[in-house]
Amino acid sequence: MMLRKTTLARLKSTTFDVLVLGGGINGAVSAACLAARGAKVALIDRTDFAGVTSQQSSNLAWGGIKYMETFEFPLVLKLCKSRNELMRAYPSTIQEIRFFTTHTRGFRHGLFKLVLGTWLYWLLGRFFTKRPRVLSLSEIAEAEPVVNLDGSDGGFEYSDAYLHDNDARFVWGFIRTALDYGAAATNYVESLGAERQKDLWITRARDVMSGEEFEIRSRVLINACGPYVDDHNEKTRIKTRHRHVFSKGIHLIVPKVTPSKRVLTFFADDGRLFFVIPQGNQTCVGTTDTRVEKPETYVTDEDRRFVLDNINKRLRLATPLTVADVISERCGVRPLVVSGGGQGKSDWLQLSRKHEVEADLERAHISIFGGKLTDCLNVGQEVFDEVMRLGVAPPFPKRRWYGESAEAREEFFHQAALMDLDALTPAKSSEKLSTRLWRRYGREALHMLDAIRRDRAEADLLIEGAEYVRCEISQASRREMVTKLSDFLRRRSKIALVIREDAIRGAPGLREACRIMFGNEADMKIEEYFREEAERREKSK
Repeated sequence: MMLRKTTLARLKSTTFDVLVLGGGINGAVSAACLAARGAKVALIDRTDFAGVTSQQSSNLAWGGIKYMETFEFPLVLKLCKSRNELMRAYPSTIQEIRFFTTHTRGFRHGLFKLVLGTWLYWLLGRFFTKRPRVLSLSEIAEAEPVVNLDGSDGGFEYSDAYLHDNDARFVWGFIRTALDYGAAATNYVESLGAERQKDLWITRARDVMSGEEFEIRSRVLINACGPYVDDHNEKTRIKTRHRHVFSKGIHLIVPKVTPSKRVLTFFADDGRLFFVIPQGNQTCVGTTDTRVEKPETYVTDEDRRFVLDNINKRLRLATPLTVADVISERCGVRPLVVSGGGQGKSDWLQLSRKHEVEADLERAHISIFGGKLTDCLNVGQEVFDEVMRLGVAPPFPKRRWYGESAEAREEFFHQAALMDLDALTPAKSSEKLSTRLWRRYGREALHMLDAIRRDRAEADLLIEGAEYVRCEISQASRREMVTKLSDFLRRRSKIALVIREDAIRGAPGLREACRIMFGNEADMKIEEYFREEAERREKSK
């Protein structure tokens, strides 16, 4: 909590080059790019970092194969290039995964046409992944006996990428980068509106936790509020060419349906792609695409029926999945970009996840519309270019601002081998302790090695099934601005996604973890978390 306290003090006392509103993926990469290159950056989010759309994705970094159908080849080319760069930059976090697709007779596109499409997709992706291949019915049955082949005439396999942990954790990595380069970034601070006074933006802010109001001064204001971009622009009287419409998407996390580490891909009853995605020791199923008028959404009974009906039709399960099998749910909106007075009504399901960075040069204001995780590095660079046009000239404009450090990685694994760290891996872990610590923390994992050297108990598992050891909880307390328990359980980690709520509540290590993170406030934070979860469930009824 000390990190947040000192950041709040800086927000009140400093005039910044740039204030970023919103700590989702767009705001996070903007802050990281600018701070790493020497700009004086502040960032605030009225919830937690990645607390809205950026914690509700499919955990995929994909090149947009669905846009092949609408012939958006330039967009696919751009997304594939972005995906490849993410895989190069974050080899421990974003990794290639095979997509295993079954084709049904009578589908709107024939099997041969779709197979040709995967080869063109591979070509647009510069042959960066494994090549596609056609699958016979016997090959599908042998590789994935869980797949229901009734009505199928074969299938195919191609590659894209996925996030080994979770989307919100990936976003946090950019926030941490911005902090490391001197940015003043904090969660649970909301903008009440902003005014341009001479050559500065004066943003009225409120600390959501305490209710205190204060002002933040900056030369440039970046609106990266995700689905709330239009709302904040209205507050500040900013006129833009673009606006958002919203698509609700949900996923259900259920017990693992296949031991394979591949994505099973189908076409749902509404004709859209439908995925069965590995999610730790569980399976993530979805998604839906429902037009909604506002960003605040919840999973409905109709949503659950759609997902469960589709998965039960397409898999041969010993017992069909029911609502009782759902471990957790994900629900959010996709902010889709339309221009002018367009509403996106004529081709709703064909709207793409492209982004637009729109600058008001006269008022030194930038709005970021749309976007997706795959294209995040481009968003960061485009925002940097616009900030330069607005007169802010960071001293290190060519500085690389993203990616794992190969030197730090080699040093970490060398030290881990010297101390035989992997011998301390908890018995039921899905991977070696060294691999997991590096993937989650990068160069910061070196400090965790020091903690384990001093006390081997720091490598003890705290929450069964969660694969989090004691030193990781200490790391979250010191370095990850965990303000509420949900920040840790749902965003810095994926514990709340893959473990049932009753198991979390009864976990022997939960209170110890909370004491490490919150001290004397531990019991209050636990009660707050389960109360908020109950309120969320009530709203979704």
